[in-house]
Amino acid sequence: MEEKLALIRFNNVGKSYYFSTDLDVHKGDKVVVETVRGLELGELIADLKNIDEFKLDTELKRVKRRANRADLDLYEFNKTKATKSLEICKKIVSQYDLDMRLVNCEYTLDASKVIFMYTSESRVDFRELLKELASVFKCRIELRQIGPRDKSKIVGGLGSCGLPLCCSSFLGEFDGVSINMAKNQMLAINIDKISGACGRLLCCLKYEDDIYTTEKQRFPKIGTRVKYEDKIVKVKGLNVISDLVKIEHDGNVSFVSLNEIKILPPKDHKHEQRGH
Repeated sequence: MEEKLALIRFNNVGKSYYFSTDLDVHKGDKVVVETVRGLELGELIADLKNIDEFKLDTELKRVKRRANRADLDLYEFNKTKATKSLEICKKIVSQYDLDMRLVNCEYTLDASKVIFMYTSESRVDFRELLKELASVFKCRIELRQIGPRDKSKIVGGLGSCGLPLCCSSFLGEFDGVSINMAKNQMLAINIDKISGACGRLLCCLKYEDDIYTTEKQRFPKIGTRVKYEDKIVKVKGLNVISDLVKIEHDGNVSFVSLNEIKILPPKDHKHEQRGH
């Protein structure tokens, strides 16, 4: 079989990476690959692609084999082992005066390396801790500092919508989220209400941002004047979902349908502003 491109993910909602393979594997298959961390079990999450269709500037690591029963059993054993190792590590960390909170533990498939993930508000000097952990676990140790979003992705929970957190249920990677997205969707800038369990801006602010940007092009800008029932009124707000425009005239405020107003041409708008 000719060389193909395989897209592989290592956790249910983790990042995905490309590897090369000449094996007859298919979407949904479990495979064993060599990564920078060591030997790992991953899942093929898409059909194989022709490698010639992509302009690759780096050499890809290869898929070693399709996972067999021994690999799958070892993976499950390592998950149980990681849970116990995390508790052991927490007890050891408590003996040191270190500002770090352990979140998760993972073993590579061959258990040659154990990765402990932690959060901290500052840089941690864990040189002495590393020595003790190495003597206890008898393998390579990696202490990886993660951010609040990564912590929520690992720990999980429920969002303000009542559903499982997006990051721990289907988001493979975090998209950039800015306060301008909340403003674009005309949300009240209440940081507590537009922040997720991680304390950062809600990932879901990204989902509807593009459609709001597109739909708002049909509406007049807030602060401009439009024509409604032969009167010139001022636009005070919008409801993009319901196609409503909030208008003000002589101190009276009301919502009217977008279809009921006439957006003035730029020159008429300027004339009305000068006349006002």
